[in-house]
Amino acid sequence: MMTSDTMGSDIKCGCKGIRSCLLCERFKGKGQVKESGRKSFALRHHGGYSQRRLLEELRVEHHFCYDPVLRLAVCKDGEPVSFPFAGVFVWENFISEEEEKELIWKMDQGVWNQSQSGRRKQDFGPKVNFKKQKVNLGGFCGLPKTSQDLVVRMLQEPTLAGFQPVEQCNLDYHPHRGSAIDPHLDDSWLWGERLVTINMLSDTTLTMSLEEGLAELGLEEEVRVAVPLPRRSLVVLYSDARYRWKHAIHRKDINARRVCSTYRELSPEFLPGGQQAQLGAQLLDIALSFQGTPA
Repeated sequence: MMTSDTMGSDIKCGCKGIRSCLLCERFKGKGQVKESGRKSFALRHHGGYSQRRLLEELRVEHHFCYDPVLRLAVCKDGEPVSFPFAGVFVWENFISEEEEKELIWKMDQGVWNQSQSGRRKQDFGPKVNFKKQKVNLGGFCGLPKTSQDLVVRMLQEPTLAGFQPVEQCNLDYHPHRGSAIDPHLDDSWLWGERLVTINMLSDTTLTMSLEEGLAELGLEEEVRVAVPLPRRSLVVLYSDARYRWKHAIHRKDINARRVCSTYRELSPEFLPGGQQAQLGAQLLDIALSFQGTPA
C-alpha cells in the first residue's frame, strides 16, 4: 500500500505527451513543447525545472478574485471593476475535521494510481472512451460507502437539488511531485452540468480562465479569476463556469498535500427522455448502491 508521502521520492510518474511533473522534469529530462501565440517552440530544462513550467507559472496572474458572498469577480488591482461571476458556489466547512481525517484514512488504505502532471488518483466510475463515446459497465460497482452521507448532505443546498452523482474521482496533489491540473473543460457528452468537489487537507486556489477575454470590460486578452478553496470546503461549478470558463489548479497553488473528491452527474442524453436513458438508469442504480471499490 502506498502511503501519503512515499510517492514523493518515487521516480515513476503517469505523465504523457506534453504533461509533466517534477519527477519527470528532474529525473527523466523530459522535453516540453510550448505554444506561444501561433508559434510553437521547444523548451530546454534548467535547474531541474522545465522552462515550460517556469514560464507557465510566471504568466499565471489573476486579474480578479471571486467573492463568494457577493458572487462577483472583483478586480485585484484596486480598481472599481467587478462583474457577476455565474456558476460558482462555495460551501465552507462542508465536512468536519473528524470527517476529513476518516475520509483520508479510508483513501490511504486503498491504492493510489499514477496520473498526469504529478497527481495520483482513485476512480469510482464506469470505464469510458470519450473519443468513441462508449461506456463500459464492467467492473463498476458504485460510489464508495463513505460518500453516501455526503451526497445526502449535498442535497440540502438548493444549487444541488436533485444531484445524483454517477462518478467519483479522488485526486492526490503534493508539492514534492509538482502536482497540478492544466486549464480544461470537463466532458459534456456523459457528464452533466454540475461538477462538485470537496477540497481536503490544505487550502488552494482554483483558477478560472477565459481565453477570449471580456470585451465588455475592455479586456481583450485572457482573463483569470482566482477562486479560493478553503480546506474542507465544497465547490460547485455550473452554468458559464462549467461550460465557458476553463478551470485549473496550478503548481504554485499546491503548498502542502491536497486531496479532493470530485463528483459528476449524468448529462441529459442519459436521463429520462434522453437517447441513452436506459444506460443512464443502469449507471445510477450501480453508482448509488455505494458498494464501490476503485477501478
